[in-house]
Amino acid sequence: MDEAAVRDRLRTVEDPELGDDIVTLGLVNDVTVSEDGEVAVDLALGAPYSPTETAIAGAVRDALAEEGIDPELSASIPDRDDSSGDEVLPNVKNVIAVASGKGGVGKSTVAVNLAAGLARRGARVGLFDADVYGPNVPRMVDADEPPMATEEETLVPPEKYGVKLMSMAFLVGEDDPVIWRGPMVHKVITQLTEDVEWGHLDYLVIDLPPGTGDTQLTMLQTIPVTGSVIVTTPQDVALDDARKGLQMFARHDTVVLGIAENMATFVCPDCGGEHDIFGTGGGSAFAEAHDLPFLGSIPLDPRVREGGDEGQPTVLDEESGTGESFRELTAAVANNTGIVHRRAVSESVAERTPPVDAGTGEGEH
Repeated sequence: MDEAAVRDRLRTVEDPELGDDIVTLGLVNDVTVSEDGEVAVDLALGAPYSPTETAIAGAVRDALAEEGIDPELSASIPDRDDSSGDEVLPNVKNVIAVASGKGGVGKSTVAVNLAAGLARRGARVGLFDADVYGPNVPRMVDADEPPMATEEETLVPPEKYGVKLMSMAFLVGEDDPVIWRGPMVHKVITQLTEDVEWGHLDYLVIDLPPGTGDTQLTMLQTIPVTGSVIVTTPQDVALDDARKGLQMFARHDTVVLGIAENMATFVCPDCGGEHDIFGTGGGSAFAEAHDLPFLGSIPLDPRVREGGDEGQPTVLDEESGTGESFRELTAAVANNTGIVHRRAVSESVAERTPPVDAGTGEGEH
């Protein structure tokens, strides 16, 4: 098979979320056929280990296997120069900010379980606890090993559950309050991202502090955020504050990957009865009202609190229904991250494609 024949064969592979074949969408970056018939295909896929993109890669293998070809597959996003020395976090493919309009909705719990869930799927993951005033991620993953310093005065983050960690909690005393003004916040956020040896990551999850203050603005102005996850509980007062976070991301042209509803239905362990302590359906209704994806609902489960206190993310509990809820949320976030990239690629291809002349059926030259 030559390159044209391979591409024709790949037209049978559809992107289930964008609704067209991968060749038409521009998701086939390059096809190489060697003299001995070996085929290499580079795909425009940007969310490693997401269910959809894993399925697309599998469909490509299956389509070519019917022709007796075992292709070598690679994935890259066009027009991104990962070797640029001026780019912030050049070796991080995706930055996902986890935010909430108010405290107490379990934002850090979602961030920790999202990071651990992505690592569980096989991705290279970092978790940056950017809640400089109340950092608690290290406790939630039972990490007490501080980062190591290199001769170049950069920091090597410790690792837990396959996740590289950085937090203000590593750098201050356990009970010391952090009392800083805006410029100091900006400086420390910059140092804890740019001066850390993150290495090559598929995802960097950032646990933002609640609200819409200096830390959030610094992040959105200096870091290439791929998308954000907004965490809320079902109750109206939390949804009111979630709207503020939504408006903040909109003003900075940051994609919202979806709404995560935490502390939903409580199932009594004694009687099995279900109780909507914080209301019901608020997160999904909020997502629908703002035309945003709903990432899923996490039950109000005492084991989540226990896991946070003991440093064991619930997403890793294979026997837990709540753990499965976190795993579904993780898959949804990864899938939506992929949609962001693939849609951008397909729109770029559409802009470069010359219009078809209605009279001749040919493109303009």
